[in-house]
Amino acid sequence: MAKYTPMMEQYLKIKADYKDAFLFFRLGDFYEMFFDDAIHAARELEITLTKRDSSQKEPIPMCGVPYHAAANYIKNLVEKGYKVAICEQVEDPKSAKGVVKREVVQLITPGTVMESSMLSDQENNYIASLSHFQDGTYAIAYNDLSTGENNIALIKNGWDAVIHELYNQPIKEMVIDSNLSSDSQQDLVDKLHVTLSYQDEVNFNAEFRSLCNNLNDERLMKAFSRLLNYIQHTQKRSLDHLQPANVIELNDFLSLDMYSKRNLELTETILKKGKHGSLLWVLDRSVTAMGSRTLKKWLERPLLNKQQIKDRHDVVEGFYKRFIERDALRETLKSIYDLERLAGRISFGNVNARDLIQLKQSLKQIPELKDILNQFDFNPIRRLSSNLGYPKHLVQLLEESLLEDPPISIKEGSIMKDGYNETLDKYRDASRNGKKWITELEKREKEETHIKSLKIGYNRVFGYYIEVTRANLHLLPENKYERKQTLTNAERFITPELKEKEQLILEAEEKSVALEYDLFIEIREQIKQHIPQLQHLAEMVSEIDVLQAFATVSEENNYKRPRFVENKLSIKNGRHPVIEKVMKDDSFVPNNVSLDQDTNILLITGPNMSGKSTYMRQLALTVIMGQIGCFVPCDEADLLIFDQIFTRIGAADDLVSGQSTFMVEMLEANHAIANATDKSLILLDEIGRGTSTYDGMALAQAIVEYIHDNIHAKTLFSTHYHELTSLEDSLDQLKNIHVRAEEYEGNVVFLHQIKDGAADESYGIHVAKLADLPQPLIERATTILNQLEGSDKAQTTTEKENKAESAQLAFFVEENQKKQPNEKTTNSEVKIIQDLKKMNLFEMTPMEAMNELYRLQKDVKK
Repeated sequence: MAKYTPMMEQYLKIKADYKDAFLFFRLGDFYEMFFDDAIHAARELEITLTKRDSSQKEPIPMCGVPYHAAANYIKNLVEKGYKVAICEQVEDPKSAKGVVKREVVQLITPGTVMESSMLSDQENNYIASLSHFQDGTYAIAYNDLSTGENNIALIKNGWDAVIHELYNQPIKEMVIDSNLSSDSQQDLVDKLHVTLSYQDEVNFNAEFRSLCNNLNDERLMKAFSRLLNYIQHTQKRSLDHLQPANVIELNDFLSLDMYSKRNLELTETILKKGKHGSLLWVLDRSVTAMGSRTLKKWLERPLLNKQQIKDRHDVVEGFYKRFIERDALRETLKSIYDLERLAGRISFGNVNARDLIQLKQSLKQIPELKDILNQFDFNPIRRLSSNLGYPKHLVQLLEESLLEDPPISIKEGSIMKDGYNETLDKYRDASRNGKKWITELEKREKEETHIKSLKIGYNRVFGYYIEVTRANLHLLPENKYERKQTLTNAERFITPELKEKEQLILEAEEKSVALEYDLFIEIREQIKQHIPQLQHLAEMVSEIDVLQAFATVSEENNYKRPRFVENKLSIKNGRHPVIEKVMKDDSFVPNNVSLDQDTNILLITGPNMSGKSTYMRQLALTVIMGQIGCFVPCDEADLLIFDQIFTRIGAADDLVSGQSTFMVEMLEANHAIANATDKSLILLDEIGRGTSTYDGMALAQAIVEYIHDNIHAKTLFSTHYHELTSLEDSLDQLKNIHVRAEEYEGNVVFLHQIKDGAADESYGIHVAKLADLPQPLIERATTILNQLEGSDKAQTTTEKENKAESAQLAFFVEENQKKQPNEKTTNSEVKIIQDLKKMNLFEMTPMEAMNELYRLQKDVKK
């Protein structure tokens, strides 16, 4: 067994407690990694892999990163889903006996990052814990360490409901019990792409009590405690900014499953996985980072309570009508920094003086913000003003203490204003006077020695010195200068007088820097006492920002305030908010939607690319916009409040789980059917296209009938099976509509207009032509289509005649069966029957049919 140095033994002992993390082991000015950590880190960070104790038989793999540049390397690893344990020296090397004591001071994980460079300003960074209970329920607790936000929800509908709930949140890390089944753990990784962490020991600490006062369910308490235990274990510091847990009653919000959120592209697009092109991209006219994050949370949880929706619409309408005041409001909000995360960093202990200047500048905007809100002659907006608290004492503290442009570091001085602390002023005076004395000394020495190039300098190694070039050394007086350092072209000296002054200056500077650091920590601790007040202020500012954003986007895009009614949904000239924004040329064709007590299902037919999917999506997006409190893209809207939205729009193989397009289609359709209520909205697009025609048609019809007879949900069902339009005759709650298209000079023109009734053609070949398929291929497809349609028409038209023909054939067979046993059917009679079976009268001219009948009669008479 290899024998390691005491330092390496210390490393291995610490590493044993952090097996799933890269251990950044502090050695001097570097963080070093060894063994497998070094091999993997060198590959991930693209840095040089070296060896320690290379003279040994088995040298140790090693790599390292500079201490001052470690943040970027840590960010790189964390963004890839890794954890990084920061191991620092925790005792002074000068007083250490043997190996300097080291400890892990923080574990940085994807869900617990606090550095602003590792966080998205416009998105929360959640870590979540999951607990499973014997009664089949699950509890999920969420925490955003950067803001202190805590939420918790109870899931009663099984594992699928857990995945759907987690999918709708920006989760980077999941804390679970190691006993959770391997299938479930794999499901979390595959579907959510999260880092898994384990916390088996769950203790309720007394210090958590204030965070759990509103938790009256043991299951919620356990899930939240699991999360808090993990955060406490990894961060190893004060977490005073954590807010009391907010219990999310899922039944209070419109439910959007993972399929619907993806298909509707609420917060990111399907293809590019980016914000641009999503509904969030259109609506986000907020001007603060807090507002952007709040808007995203509102989008993910639309409201069900009509009064709450109305309250938001009231404020939006107030902002909408007063452009000048709203514009002034936006300008003021632009000067407010991210109060939520500033409060988090203050509590966490990684705030610097520039952060506190940002806090001061933000707080100074509150009185102006209140004044602008009070200019609105509208009580709902005035109430927002009354909820804005102004911490004047904090502004005064920061105004009196901190310089306006301090350095980033809080350990190098130049942070505090003169006059804030008497002792600090004395140190500074001594330092400044000392430096003034040095300037005067330099001037005097130049005059006495007649050396114009003589200068007095300073560095941290040698302190103050007098530097003289070699060419001028002969001009120095004897016995006055003491040689301190020799350079290539110069010599550095010191005098007893300079040495004495140096000690006074450096002592004053050292004490000054140390005192400034202590004063800064003292100010930080004072502000920490007001974290709840700052967090409430941040919440109110972000809400104001989102509501003004709704008013701004509504005015810019001509959105209208919706009414919420019972039993009837009616939208006049509705538009798709994203597509009309992307088109930019006012060419989007608006359409009406009507669903009432007599119509639950709209069966939509029409050619591909005509806009069926757009029509369905725009209805869902309009509903969501209305229920988050925004105005909606239309001329007029009467909306229902929906409890859930289910969508099956678009087709894609799920290659990760090995599921075909058709399987994905059936899973999404089943999820809707199994969970929808009569208060839900279902959007199903081209169900059944992933299998054979008759299979697909049968499934599509059965699904429509099931929704109609059993669920009674408002449903839009688009299909390319024109045969389904006959359901209007048998299902009294179903209505046919179609997307209008016209054929002009051999080309199809998509008019994107929704009309009553069924479509007459699919125009599939015209779509292929638009896609620039080869002309010979298009011509061949047209020929085949004409043949198939001709055959189908003949078959449909002659259905009754074919039945008569069958009856006639049956008569011949019956007559043959009546023959006496000794009578045999002749060959000519068999041939006549075969000819009749093959004959298609409706492909003959009348004369051809008469001729055939005459021939058959002659054959019979023979």
